[in-house]
Amino acid sequence: MTYSIVARDQETGELGVAVQSHFFGVGSLVSWAEAGVGAVATQSVAEPAYGPRGLDLMRSGKSAPEVLHRLLADDPQESVRQVAMVDRWGRVAVHTGGKCIAAAGHRVGDQVTVQANMMARPTVWDAMLRAYQSAEGDLCERLVSALEAAEGEGGDIRGRQSAALLVVTAKPTGKPLEDKRADLRVDDHDQPVAELRRLLDMKRAYDRVDVADELAARGDFEAALAEYSAAHRSQPDNAELAFWHGVALATGGREEDARPLLERAYAEHDGWRELLRRLPASGLFPDDDELVARLTRSGQTDFASPGEGGGPPPARPAEPTPSAPARPPAEGGGPPPARPAEPAPSAPARPPAEGGPPAGGFAG
Repeated sequence: MTYSIVARDQETGELGVAVQSHFFGVGSLVSWAEAGVGAVATQSVAEPAYGPRGLDLMRSGKSAPEVLHRLLADDPQESVRQVAMVDRWGRVAVHTGGKCIAAAGHRVGDQVTVQANMMARPTVWDAMLRAYQSAEGDLCERLVSALEAAEGEGGDIRGRQSAALLVVTAKPTGKPLEDKRADLRVDDHDQPVAELRRLLDMKRAYDRVDVADELAARGDFEAALAEYSAAHRSQPDNAELAFWHGVALATGGREEDARPLLERAYAEHDGWRELLRRLPASGLFPDDDELVARLTRSGQTDFASPGEGGGPPPARPAEPTPSAPARPPAEGGGPPPARPAEPAPSAPARPPAEGGPPAGGFAG
């Protein structure tokens, strides 16, 4: 009911597994991996215990072939199992039980194995291996390319529903989140592999934002802006990326460039406007009330001067109210009382607290 691939990247040592099936939430059952240990795919009549047990044994120093042999020997239902493993040295092992539903089979390559059962055609696993071996890019890219090739051969005879991608680092860092290069799941979708591809592309954009955050925290603001810009260009319809790119530009004194990006976020949800007002208190934006007011007014016409576009328009005379003072402007509807403006710094007014998001980055 599933096709999958497990592999080790020969250059980086990264370990990964990718899978697709006409089954809800396939990633929670089939795909297992641990940094510096190995990767496992357990499918057909899946026994999820092959995942943690296989990783435990590989962690103890046993090779993937040793581990698979041992687990199959203890399994009275090995004839309906399909299991594949790769260890940290790139040694692979795979088993397709004799009673797995046709078309079922597997193919082994150098530090990679592909396997499938209940396929439309017996050409699926060979197509996966060819696609993996010929694809360019990192391990994530090549694993997803293998899934796309399986779909091109007809994939699961029942159709499609879910997919997953799990890639871990060659060595554990002691920080679980950093050990995972990718952990993406599509639990229920009419085109799960295409959706997995979309999520991988989005993850790459957010990875660039993480790099930009680090650069900004180190004071390399121009390099940070380049990363924010590249991330947003790759996902132009993403309001979050537009917002934080705009925040970074405004923090660096490029207010005019920031405005259209912030307006893009505001157009999707007005909560982004309020969020900008709250950033100075967290040290993530200059503590400049006039700058914040200009950037959070509703519509660029509110802060475009006639002919110039460089400042707020002249105040319109208020209509007098008999025997009462002029009504103050509505909240947020006009410029705040004038006060000497502090120049916008080239970096956030104060660094974030240790462990929090760095200057110019997004929180959460």
